[in-house]
Amino acid sequence: MNKQTEIGIIGGGLAGLTAALHLLNQGFSVTIFEKNTYPKHKVCGEFVSNEVYSYLNSLGIDITSLHPSKINTTMISNRDGKSISASLEMGGFGVSRYIFDSYLAEKVVALRGRIIKDTVSKVDFNNDAFLITTENNETFSFIQVLGAYGKRSNLDTVLQRKFIQQKSPWLAVKMHYSVSYPNTLVGLYNFKGGYCGVSQVENKVVNICYLVQYKVFKKYKNIETFQENVLLKNQKLKKIFSQGTPLFEKPLTISQVSFENKPKIENHIVMIGDTAGLIHPLCGNGMAMAIHSAKLASELVISFLKKEINRDQLERSYSTIWDQNFKKRIQFGKVLSTILLNNFASNIVMKMIAFFPSILPFIIKKTHGKEVLDNI
Repeated sequence: MNKQTEIGIIGGGLAGLTAALHLLNQGFSVTIFEKNTYPKHKVCGEFVSNEVYSYLNSLGIDITSLHPSKINTTMISNRDGKSISASLEMGGFGVSRYIFDSYLAEKVVALRGRIIKDTVSKVDFNNDAFLITTENNETFSFIQVLGAYGKRSNLDTVLQRKFIQQKSPWLAVKMHYSVSYPNTLVGLYNFKGGYCGVSQVENKVVNICYLVQYKVFKKYKNIETFQENVLLKNQKLKKIFSQGTPLFEKPLTISQVSFENKPKIENHIVMIGDTAGLIHPLCGNGMAMAIHSAKLASELVISFLKKEINRDQLERSYSTIWDQNFKKRIQFGKVLSTILLNNFASNIVMKMIAFFPSILPFIIKKTHGKEVLDNI
């Protein structure tokens, strides 16, 4: 493949690896820049909606080989421990990022994609081409670059992205437990200042990941004290924690998680996954959105490289199609988060759902998309 059709991808997480596989499958050469080695645990809910299952299969990704849990039910619990369940029409699967990302990376290498372990420090765009500079002071030239480096990075500061200049009130915490928990269920447990997702991944391991407002968390010395005084006031969560055995030496955390709007194009870089926008974890759909955004970007990049569209059309089309697929979902997620964080409002909603059970399937539908067709 001529070097003029090379694609650089900054970040080797779920979105970056999926985009790489899509592009490699279509005969284009791809280089991924990833600062970490595989496998690696990441702060993530680790539930994937089946809306992207067929698309993943079309890329040669055999999800069954990862032995995921098969999830078809969701449950919401308020702070008092009262809960309501509903079936997930499309269903989903649970798989850890430790296993999933490493598997995708192996697929990329097998298709002769290049993964460079380094951090991108700068991206310049001149004469219709990109020049990437890494912390090891190496430079690489590409016709197109995709940004897939996650929720926040030093590169956001270099690119002067507006959201990075604003402090975010959120802290995310994730851990794996050995505990008895239904392998078909993804549970959402509300507590003061946040909410916690619980679901099984591969090998009967249970992933517990919660998001908490920093103003609530900072009153306590550490995670253990916070959990004891706040998180475990939800009796259903207390039961899970008391019966479980932690599998990590210490929880993984990420601070300054931002749910502010993010431009989809920065300095002509096409942003995908969490780099383009983040849905509240309570919606349980961030991984599927990352995969879907990689597909949307890859299809347009291919059209651009084939000279079917110009760069301006690529950028405008991607911003439009991203909004069409995800904007309303993200907005609804923000509203839902606001309701759940207010104990009074949360209790009213729970009572309404009890009287009108169809409300919960409506909420699920608003935070999930339609099946992503494998039209590559």
